[in-house]
Amino acid sequence: MKLRLCIWGVRTAWHTEDDGEFFCPECGGDRAYHRRTGTRRLTVLNVPVLRRGPAGTVIECTACHEQYASDVLLRPTTTRFSAMLRDAVHTIALAVLTAGGATGRPAREAAVGAVRSAGFSDCTEDQLLGLLAAIVADEGRYAGPGAGSSLGPDSFADEVDGCGSWLSIELHEALEPLADHLDPLGRERILLQGAHIALADGPYLPAEREVLEAVGRCLSLTLTDIDRLLEGAAA
Repeated sequence: MKLRLCIWGVRTAWHTEDDGEFFCPECGGDRAYHRRTGTRRLTVLNVPVLRRGPAGTVIECTACHEQYASDVLLRPTTTRFSAMLRDAVHTIALAVLTAGGATGRPAREAAVGAVRSAGFSDCTEDQLLGLLAAIVADEGRYAGPGAGSSLGPDSFADEVDGCGSWLSIELHEALEPLADHLDPLGRERILLQGAHIALADGPYLPAEREVLEAVGRCLSLTLTDIDRLLEGAAA
């Protein structure tokens, strides 16, 4: 029996640059990773002797050792994705209340229920009203006494309408990154949660409808789909 001796070959030497946590497609869950940079080396009798150039950078799962391109880190971890969903619903609830739903108890109760279901289990009506008061104060639209104290639902009813800059910034920051990781049905469900809050105390107010249309646009829904969903929810 003859044995074949391998005289030369190419081997990749890996160097770990940093680490972190990511969603591993192979494992199907959150795992630790190493970011590794490789260098190819020519070997003679299995001994590295000459560099053959870089082998690129990979993300290696520490559990299954599968290697991926760096763009695998663009997908949020399960923990991060849950937080993004929670923050999105919270922002939409505040936006709808800001647009006119804060004066009706059914809308406030629907907002609290949606926020609790999204993950803020200790959310209360007083907390939402306090946040609304802070938003209005930041916009410079509420200067009445007691702005920093406990406020009732009617104490800033005239001031909440028209906080456009806050709505635009917060909705874009909370929803646009999330939309990239949701399928169309998931994006529709997020919009419908806002619609149910707005409809809890009656038909859409014009300002509520405008906010919900903005929510739909931030979620990358078409105008046709937005109209279909909002009209269907109100039917």
